[in-house]
Amino acid sequence: MIKTILIDLDGTLLPFVQDEFIKLYFGTLTQYAVSHGYEAQKFMRDLYKGCEAMVKNDGSRLNGAAFWETFREENPDKEDMEPVCDEYYVGEFDKVKACLKYQVDRRPLIESFKSAGFEVALATTPMFPRSAVRTRLAWVGLDESDFAYITDYTNSHFCKPNPQYYAELIEKLGRKPSECLMIGNSVLEDMIPAEKLGMERFLASEFVENPKNADLSGVNQGALDKALDYILSL
Repeated sequence: MIKTILIDLDGTLLPFVQDEFIKLYFGTLTQYAVSHGYEAQKFMRDLYKGCEAMVKNDGSRLNGAAFWETFREENPDKEDMEPVCDEYYVGEFDKVKACLKYQVDRRPLIESFKSAGFEVALATTPMFPRSAVRTRLAWVGLDESDFAYITDYTNSHFCKPNPQYYAELIEKLGRKPSECLMIGNSVLEDMIPAEKLGMERFLASEFVENPKNADLSGVNQGALDKALDYILSL
């Protein structure tokens, strides 16, 4: 029986195309770094290296540690960028909201899940600090109090699409995979690892990411506001 709904943020709760979000996000962050003495192209390279370190994290350290240790190795003589990025995420990052395709309040959706008796956790890829998650949640009328648990780079040792990311989250929630359902828009990052762990799945169909053209015939999918109907039908 499903007890907990895990729901993705980018491209699921947030109505945008991932590539457009990344372009605007990296662009504004790089501009902010340049204003603090970094060279744009080098900063971008080091940013990608740090992100790659998180994606390849083997669980021996938190994702945030993997990122910043990698970044600092590339910039031993530069101003520490971590507090600078913290400033960015509570300020300039809000401009990235421009990538949203439309304005929407997602609180009624989350409240409908909870009113139906489900625990709801935000299973957003943990490559950001909590401040960045807060900013993005606010774009759709949500905040931390709407969720039983939120993943970020300070509490996670793995990234999507590694199934261990989900296994760690489920363990922290005190659930079994069979008690969880994953709602997301990415076939690679959400649907496939959820299936490997034995979770139920619902593919939010508006901004589907399926770069490898995986067969979706066995995946339940539809508009996000139809997810609850599907869950209640299980």
